[in-house]
Amino acid sequence: MKIIIDAFGGDHAPLEPLKGARDAVKELGVEILAVGDVAKMEACCKENNIDTTGFTFKQADDVFDMHEDPMDIVKKRTTTSLHVAFKALADGEGDAMVSAGSTGAILMGATFIVKRIKGCKRPAIGAVVPGKHPDGFMLIDSGANNEVRPEMLEQFGVMGSVYMEKVMGRTPARVGLLNNGAEETKGPEVQKAAHALMAANPKINFVGNIEGRDVLNDHCDVLVADGFSGNIAMKSVEGAASFMNRMLKDMFKTNAMTMLAAMLLKKQLKEFKAKLDYRYYGGAPVMGVTKGVIKAHGSSDALAFKNAIRQAKLYAENDVSGIIAAKLADNEE
Repeated sequence: MKIIIDAFGGDHAPLEPLKGARDAVKELGVEILAVGDVAKMEACCKENNIDTTGFTFKQADDVFDMHEDPMDIVKKRTTTSLHVAFKALADGEGDAMVSAGSTGAILMGATFIVKRIKGCKRPAIGAVVPGKHPDGFMLIDSGANNEVRPEMLEQFGVMGSVYMEKVMGRTPARVGLLNNGAEETKGPEVQKAAHALMAANPKINFVGNIEGRDVLNDHCDVLVADGFSGNIAMKSVEGAASFMNRMLKDMFKTNAMTMLAAMLLKKQLKEFKAKLDYRYYGGAPVMGVTKGVIKAHGSSDALAFKNAIRQAKLYAENDVSGIIAAKLADNEE
């Protein structure tokens, strides 16, 4: 299994992507195709004692900046590490890829270089976020499509189900629709129409509408949303997690008694912190394209990159794109 990494995407490139790739080779048994300035990558590995066993390097002369027009990744910025990585994936040089670069550019590259699955109306970003369930839940779409049609939301439910069942082992995956009320009559017309489509689709284990207050309470394995609402929900969860961590830290530092309590609860606090840490969830797969593309967090460190590579490996091993293609083709018939 060979995973392609955009070694110059993200805030801490190329050091953290390369460290994460090294750990993935050792722990996951994958091979790595690292794309970027080869001389700089080799120098970085040498300076930081990064073992490059299992690595192949591929030259890219430039880096795609976060502030560039995302569409430029397709035809104008062909010498960037992100474009070269996408082209390598499309050409079969690897089984899946990981980048912590521009979300918009990753979505464009996945859609127009790797290509959209036939029958997929719009690719979506499926972020696995923390919740009451130990493995969290998938929020799809979490930022790709601000405006959607009911049939697009239905497809998001199908795609998210495949990922959660094949990669996360949640069978049958429960699918909910983010809405402002639990009743099927609630919400805008798009959500009401999507509710009817999903309820009638035998490929979706639909459990109905999920209100904002119940998002974290393990009522579903896949939460379907338009990209605007989904992105707000995802960032609200991330913000709440960060807030809770800060509050707990401050609380346990109050006095000698609270510090003693923290020592007694060290194991439980560590587990709680890990549950809220995005690094343990890896990245967000771009669902609806022909091969596995994982969008890692822009500030990812080596741990986050290793887990994003783990996601990419599982995505390819379980043929998520192939199964989605088959299910969407069945829907078209």
